[in-house]
Amino acid sequence: MGKLATEELKKLLSYIKKDSRVIVPPLPGFDSGVHVLDKKCLVVSTDPCIGVPEKWFGWLLIHYAASDVVLFGARPEFCTINLLGTPSTKPETFYNIMSQACKAAEELKIAVITGHTGTYQGLSTLLGVCTAYGTTEKEKLITPGGAKPEDHILCVKPVGLETAVNFALTHTTLAERLFGEVRTRELSELVTMQSCVKEALLLAEIGGIHAMHDATEGGLTAALNEMAEASKVGFKINFEKIPIKKEVKVLSKWFKLLDKQVLSMSSTGTVLAAVSPEAKDKVQKELHKKGIEASFLGIFTKKPRRILVKDGKETPFPEKPDDPYERILSGKL
Repeated sequence: MGKLATEELKKLLSYIKKDSRVIVPPLPGFDSGVHVLDKKCLVVSTDPCIGVPEKWFGWLLIHYAASDVVLFGARPEFCTINLLGTPSTKPETFYNIMSQACKAAEELKIAVITGHTGTYQGLSTLLGVCTAYGTTEKEKLITPGGAKPEDHILCVKPVGLETAVNFALTHTTLAERLFGEVRTRELSELVTMQSCVKEALLLAEIGGIHAMHDATEGGLTAALNEMAEASKVGFKINFEKIPIKKEVKVLSKWFKLLDKQVLSMSSTGTVLAAVSPEAKDKVQKELHKKGIEASFLGIFTKKPRRILVKDGKETPFPEKPDDPYERILSGKL
């Protein structure tokens, strides 16, 4: 996967000069930054889009960045778009992707402000970059570092769904063999599950949410560890309560994955949230009312230990992710 290791990222970020206007600077595990603008918090996030089907490229380009803004409790309002292609990229490809992106932005009420488009010799595939902006009041700001002891750990949408969907899109024949033709077709139409804009906005509006994070690269393992590290807390979760779709279990068996690899499976669109004890019932009720699949996995703890309970036995939660995404998408055992 593309992210630098934590220690390498910390060294990279050490070159950035501190600025009093920036209240959430670039930090490991933080997918957005925040600075003050006219007494409001401006949440900014930038994300690449690469290696996805052209049919969904523009839609995902917008939703990747917009999702990160919403996870900080802000509604995305503006964005910039960069589309960079190989010298052989036809103008029609750019037109198609820009049409998708603008439609997605319009649906989210995001205004496209500026950007750049061009073809370059050094590229081997299409690359898009979107930067999204949104504002919120300081008291409504949510970061991955706000989890408190006794907060409940909420998981919205299943772990590994992104991997299963993308596998169905890229290895249709093998997917039909493993999942069946009907289910493979259904999975290929679930690309929109790789956005968490709707779910994160709802959680922010309900209230009682102290922290949020999406389970992208490194899946549940990376997201939970990053939240615990940033919040200076520990956690205890139950393996049996983690929502894992049948198709992910099939992939796990086919590729002979360990539990820690399933936990680390890239799950773009899946949200982890720290929910205050007082808000748990309301959050559960509102999500159920909207038909949103969610599970409470355990709690954050004052003690720094990170524990996974399976079959009634406590074991240390994996310290580092072992994401099998690239191996699964290669189709090779």
